[in-house]
Amino acid sequence: MKQKIRFIINPISGVGKKGDLPDLIEQHLDHSLFDYDIAVTEYKKHAQKIAYDASLEGVDIVCAVGGDGSVHEVGTALIGSPTKLAILPCGSGNGLARHLGIPVNIPKAIQCINEQMAIRMDTVLVNDKPFLGIGGYGFDALIAKKFDTYKKRGFWSYVKLISREFWKYNPINISVDLNGQIKSMPVVLCTIANSSEFGNGFVVSPTSDVTDGKIELCLLKPFRFWSLPSLIYRFFSRTSHKSKFTEVISFEKARIRLSQNLAHYDGEPFDVRNELNVQVVPQSLSILVGNK
Repeated sequence: MKQKIRFIINPISGVGKKGDLPDLIEQHLDHSLFDYDIAVTEYKKHAQKIAYDASLEGVDIVCAVGGDGSVHEVGTALIGSPTKLAILPCGSGNGLARHLGIPVNIPKAIQCINEQMAIRMDTVLVNDKPFLGIGGYGFDALIAKKFDTYKKRGFWSYVKLISREFWKYNPINISVDLNGQIKSMPVVLCTIANSSEFGNGFVVSPTSDVTDGKIELCLLKPFRFWSLPSLIYRFFSRTSHKSKFTEVISFEKARIRLSQNLAHYDGEPFDVRNELNVQVVPQSLSILVGNK
């Protein structure tokens, strides 16, 4: 019996033409294995509703066609359900797809769906908000908020925003309670990592594994501007955890207090409470991955 796939296309994510996607799906999907239909989002959070409804209908696979924000909406709607998540990465960063070995080339990403290599991945719950890959409360949260309303998408828009905002950014103060051991400090980044990277090869947590039942707290401490080139090199060469300015802590549950209430989850900006209860939810989402 063929499996049923619903592709959910976000027409405004990332860069490039989205009109070619239906033809690419028709051309490269293995029709001996799958029947499919396509839904196009019309407003923010629409993908979440479409995905949730698909899971109730018993659709076998729901595919997020877009960036990390689209993957966040679709994937969080499928947590705890038997419906599998698939990804066709068309966004500006594609962090989770890259971590899972899913090519950013769309025909090759469709081939990953045909191969049906699936895992059960962990997800993260912060108070009442779930996410899949990366969450953050420092400079990355500010950039996510600015990018959300920026006129242009794509990698170079991130570069422009970071270049503009970095020089006037003030570190936030955090307090982390890990099983009664409390750590307080100012930080530039306070990142919760289930997967390894923000996107575009910027790897914040090289050791993260979405199937190990743990998540990582990645802290970037304040630094002088002349250390910036070496830090950028470390993030793009997967060695950020070896810098004297970073600290990476693996955990299952933690309580974090923040001096500000700005956050992002999978690149989507949110306002949050100043006290966060963070926990991993093991093997809570079935997802199709690439063959790394």
